Amino acid sequence: MASQKPAELIRRHRSVIACQGCRLRKVRCSLSVTGVPCTTCTQDGTDCLVSPRRPRQRRNQRDRTSALYSPPGDAPQANFANVGPSSIIEPCSNMRVDVAAADDAEQTASCLDCESASIYNEERSGIEIAEAALGVPRRVGQLPFYSGEHLGLHVGSSVPRHFLIPSDTETFLEEEDREYLKAKGVFTLPQNDTCAALLRVYLSHVHPVYPVIEVEQLWDCYHNGRLGQYNLLLLWSIFSVAVNFISSQDFEREGYKSRRHMKAVMYSRAKCMYNNGGDRDLVVRLQASFLMGFWSAEPFEHVRPWYWTGIAINYCQMLGLHRNPDSAEHKSSISEPQRRLWRRIWWSCVFRDRWLGLCLGRPQRINLDDCDVPMPTVDDVIQELENLPQGAYTAFMPVEMPRLATYWIILLKLSRLLGTVLSMNHQARDPKASSVEIRAMEDEILQCTLPDQYEASQTRLASFYVHHIHLHHQALLITFYRHNATECPDDIPSAQREDWKRMLCLKASTAALRTNDILDLVVRDGLLEFAGPMTPPLLIPAMQMHLLDCKSPGSLPRRLGLKKLEACLLVLEGLQKTYAGASIHRGIFLKAIQHMFPGYATGSAPSSEMMQSVVNARSETMGDASASETFVDNVFAEGSAPTDDFLDTLLDDGAFFPLWLDESYRTVNVDADR
Repeated sequence: MASQKPAELIRRHRSVIACQGCRLRKVRCSLSVTGVPCTTCTQDGTDCLVSPRRPRQRRNQRDRTSALYSPPGDAPQANFANVGPSSIIEPCSNMRVDVAAADDAEQTASCLDCESASIYNEERSGIEIAEAALGVPRRVGQLPFYSGEHLGLHVGSSVPRHFLIPSDTETFLEEEDREYLKAKGVFTLPQNDTCAALLRVYLSHVHPVYPVIEVEQLWDCYHNGRLGQYNLLLLWSIFSVAVNFISSQDFEREGYKSRRHMKAVMYSRAKCMYNNGGDRDLVVRLQASFLMGFWSAEPFEHVRPWYWTGIAINYCQMLGLHRNPDSAEHKSSISEPQRRLWRRIWWSCVFRDRWLGLCLGRPQRINLDDCDVPMPTVDDVIQELENLPQGAYTAFMPVEMPRLATYWIILLKLSRLLGTVLSMNHQARDPKASSVEIRAMEDEILQCTLPDQYEASQTRLASFYVHHIHLHHQALLITFYRHNATECPDDIPSAQREDWKRMLCLKASTAALRTNDILDLVVRDGLLEFAGPMTPPLLIPAMQMHLLDCKSPGSLPRRLGLKKLEACLLVLEGLQKTYAGASIHRGIFLKAIQHMFPGYATGSAPSSEMMQSVVNARSETMGDASASETFVDNVFAEGSAPTDDFLDTLLDDGAFFPLWLDESYRTVNVDADR
């Protein structure tokens, strides 16, 4: 039998359904998802008319699959056995049909036809992947594909690891799924004024810190009055974060009682689309899961951000966003705009991974030793925005966006340092860091170039982001100092260990005091309205240091520690109407204060007599030991029910808000002469 060149399998795709209005406008129609009426006709207030579909002539599956494998320009092959790939379905043509099942023969044949078509489509997918890798795709590539790491011996690299493959991401929903999504409200967008407000605050307050979306695409849909044609999963995810910054008039216009109420609805719709919308675009699912990672409303959902961020990181690694497309010898086909977007998404995930790990006491998911994506530049953020019309940029983007992009790069550098600190401190099996390594790490943190907090020419938004950077820096310093005050390096002589611990304790307390100074500037300038979801957790390291000061010997140091802690509680009080995390943090620390100072009422500092009674109660139980010479481990008054267990849990390594301190740290906090 003469050999025959394997023929191309051309997929049959379901035709795109569109109403008459969308066909005339030549715009994308949501009819296949929303049903009648489509989103465009709903927004325009016009009738949504659908032309009746012409019946499709059915052909025998054998003839159809033969045509699919025919080379372009050739006639369908009558002898299907001559085609190489078809050998895998030979058993189907020779199957015996039992006489008793004759009534089901037609149904059985139909099932076999579907199975055969599925097999051919799977083969075609493999062919398209190979063609895209070789640089000779027959269809335009849309979906990022990552071939993975090279394992074992190989000679050179003949194909890129990153390339784009054809993707059929058109979403078709069953009628019951469409009705369910409609009942959940995912097809009902807010009013135009509310949408504009949500997009404006998102681009001003979220995008400068987490630039994970393509602004140009979002603007095109909004400007042309086709916001409903933008990906609904991503749109609701954007709204769920943006609602943190809208005014009361905006959420009241939509009939919501509070930002929290509106945020819960936006998140619910985004999650509903994620689970039931059938969206197969992995990049969109990555972006949506990243943005949904800012949701946290209930105490038992405090790890929800960890869950969603983990999904986003998984998508990044599935798509190969953690590896540089230019690292292979073969030039990649990934365009420069896509590279910029990938860098922004990946490093936003690194940023989020580091600080969530710190706040929640969880291990880092990303090991930068396995990644070679270069850190983004300011141009990676600004380049896309330059394509926006001048009117759009002025109306929606902050005027200080180039400066904010510079601040974002600084935050990424601090996040990378935080990852090094966490790895140095908390890897279970690695040896302790030496004093030389600790000093080198300290120098690197202190040498970070931070923007000037007192620059007079700053706008209010830029001023807040400057303070935001400094809050991150102080939280990083406290994290670094307090652990190394506990885990003394082995190369420190025994005679110098107490001095080493005391020095690092004082540095940690100084960083906590600077945190209060930054908060004071934020409150004085009226910038608290710009605080985001990650602002409350940045206060926790400093508040834990203040809480330890409340256990210091002597009445005055304890009262000063309480005053500093109360200042942080006041800031959390101002944030708790928007962020549930602020309320949770505040409640835990209030309970800790009440355990320390029985009779303490919110907003009222304990008297000198109360402080002294605490010291006296402990001194009587210690015999001849003086309270001014011995650190007070138990500050509860005689007869009070609580013990130190609650505080130990709050300040312990495995606490809900980890401090990574043990008893050895508490014994060297400050001496009585403070």
